[in-house]
Amino acid sequence: MVMDTKYFHHALKFRKDVCIGCSHCMSVCPTYAIRIRDGKADLLDNYCVDCGRCYRACPVGAIIVEQDDLRQIFNYSKRVAIIPSVLMGQFPSSVSITQVTSVLMELGFTHVYEVEHGVEVLKSQMSEYISENTDIRPLISTFCPAIVRLIQVRFPNLTPNLILLKSPLDIAAAYYNKKLIDEGNKAEEIGIFYITPCAAKIAAVKSPVGQKNSPITGVINMDYIFNKVYTAVKQGFPGKDSRIFPSRDPLKSSGITWPATNGEAAHMPGRTLAIDEINNVIEFLEQLENEENQDIDFLELRACDESCAGGILTSSNRFYTVERLKKRAQRSENKEKDNNYRYVNPGPIIEYKEFLKQNLAIKKIQPRSMEKLDENISLAMKKMEQVHEILDNLPYVDCGICGSPTCSVLAEDIVQGHANINQCIYVQKNLEQKGDLTSLQSMEILKKIWGKDKFEDKQ
Repeated sequence: MVMDTKYFHHALKFRKDVCIGCSHCMSVCPTYAIRIRDGKADLLDNYCVDCGRCYRACPVGAIIVEQDDLRQIFNYSKRVAIIPSVLMGQFPSSVSITQVTSVLMELGFTHVYEVEHGVEVLKSQMSEYISENTDIRPLISTFCPAIVRLIQVRFPNLTPNLILLKSPLDIAAAYYNKKLIDEGNKAEEIGIFYITPCAAKIAAVKSPVGQKNSPITGVINMDYIFNKVYTAVKQGFPGKDSRIFPSRDPLKSSGITWPATNGEAAHMPGRTLAIDEINNVIEFLEQLENEENQDIDFLELRACDESCAGGILTSSNRFYTVERLKKRAQRSENKEKDNNYRYVNPGPIIEYKEFLKQNLAIKKIQPRSMEKLDENISLAMKKMEQVHEILDNLPYVDCGICGSPTCSVLAEDIVQGHANINQCIYVQKNLEQKGDLTSLQSMEILKKIWGKDKFEDKQ
């Protein structure tokens, strides 16, 4: 069942020196990407979508998120922090975006730009895409990289439904890079760093889907940045005598709430649905595969509960974050309605709209089904028959004692040569009753799965 080729870069890393083999991560993984072997969690690279549920479930911190070192920014003379509106949502209302921007520049960034300015270029193009591609329904947003990978590996038949347009992050990064080059800077002098709320976006930058390279130079953990910025603010920076009070382009209300649930769907034509939290998404997509749903025009799907506000690298309660985003959006909307307000227009990014539109499309996203038992259809069919035969001898209780998350997954692991039917505790006991397996042999099988330490006398 395990693919031979490693398709995806993963931001989630398993520390086997810390792992206690508790199986919490295996139990919550929505794509069955984790097994327990020799008392440790083992990740199957090509099943993982970097949703981060395992990261949150681990009780001992054995799962970490790979990120770039903040010191890396100093390799560049022009150091751009691309920040999502969700970052501002982490702070209480008493903290202003000017304060946050000032501290980021004190940390070493020379420019700060919000991701969602890219929405002003993308929004109209997405609407056109939906209106023009009427032969495919529903069309699915590619905003959330964990969802894109989920569809690739678990719902491969739905890959043609993915909207082949870049995200606001890619648009904002491309704009700022072009802007700095037009101002006379060399490309090699420019470093663009994204402050991310989730692991999936790190993986998407390191291994982008539908494009050869990402315009992002590096990715930095939002939780890490939040703590640095908030500590500085509470200590009184920036003070009145600070020289770091940068000007900034105001963000429109539609951009502010774009990463929240219903942020995209609210602006798309036709019948739209917004679904968050990966298990809710999976339940819906399973129904979508089995039913006719031609009357849904657009799906906004997000892996995290409350979308980006619930990312695993955020610090604030997700509900408070969403509330803050909505309040900020309302303030912005009130200003947009004021004819005397100087920032009614979306800002300088619109001056580059034609350039950005020319580079907005991404390549067709390929299915990479985790359920494909073999590239050869004939062999795959034979293996599927074997899976069903094995399942007839398994209890269907999905206890996980075998080291695989479900009975059906164990059956597939067996057919692919990565497990043995004797790993099932029910099969072991049946064999013991028949005299075909001794209790000592049964114990050795369990030790191989869960590690010898769990069977040592603790007294």
